[in-house]
Amino acid sequence: MQTNVTKIGSVKTASIMTKSNSPLGGYCVNPYVGCPHACKYCYASFMKRFTGHTEEWGSFMDVKEWPKIRDPKKYAGQSVNIGTVTDGYNPLEETYGRTRQVLEELKDSGADLLICTKSDLVLRDMDLLKEINKNGKLTVSWSVNTLDESIKDDMDAAVSIERRLAAMKQVYDEGIRTVCFISPVFPGLTDIEAIIDRVKDQCDLIWLENLNLRGGFKKTIMDYIAEKHPDLLPLYEQIYNKKDRSYFKDLEKKAEDIARKYGCRFVDNETPYKRVPQGHPTIVDYFYHEEVRGTNNSGKRNK
Repeated sequence: MQTNVTKIGSVKTASIMTKSNSPLGGYCVNPYVGCPHACKYCYASFMKRFTGHTEEWGSFMDVKEWPKIRDPKKYAGQSVNIGTVTDGYNPLEETYGRTRQVLEELKDSGADLLICTKSDLVLRDMDLLKEINKNGKLTVSWSVNTLDESIKDDMDAAVSIERRLAAMKQVYDEGIRTVCFISPVFPGLTDIEAIIDRVKDQCDLIWLENLNLRGGFKKTIMDYIAEKHPDLLPLYEQIYNKKDRSYFKDLEKKAEDIARKYGCRFVDNETPYKRVPQGHPTIVDYFYHEEVRGTNNSGKRNK
């Protein structure tokens, strides 16, 4: 287990279940506070405002303790998203097992469980995943926004893209619904067509979400682009300082063309629940998070 975490704490919470305002609605579950992946673009770094942490994002982790979920059937038919502001399968999960604990408590709930990760540690729990999938609804999603390991290494401390894709294939081959979450899409750097071509035979869904730059990490990303990809700086200035949406509007059209090329459904802000014929994943447009937040995956947007 390798991690940049230098401070590990413990925190008690009244409930591990929190109502969600994500596009999927339902509930969110985060078994830890903080995340060792230390993604430079992580929107969840805002959590420091509420936790009292002054350490650098990615260097601390609080392990949650909660009362056992006594009425899991309460969440039957509800979307439950595990890992919205921390990766439940971060390296410390190997030691503390809080995500497995949540899955054990919810395995017979009848909830529509979604695990979001950048890790292959999820394979440790394949026995449990297969049990949940047999008796209910389960989806496992991996974030993959580049096939270039050097860009990945610049952006996060999670496992390699190759390890994520290998894990995705193993889970898919076990008959469990999988998602490739192409997020965040970095203008000029993320090749969505190359990623879709690579993953289309091992996932049922492909989600697309643009890079949002706000808060403290906007300068971090803009400085990175200026240093490593100066030719793209005018484009980033246009998008993130002048609020020009034309790049992503054009990319939405390209994504629809790619879907047509591979015989895939292309939908807006909607994730249908079903397996699809291999090689034809449903491609979902979640561009502009501020427009889909709180819409409960309805296919509508907050214009």
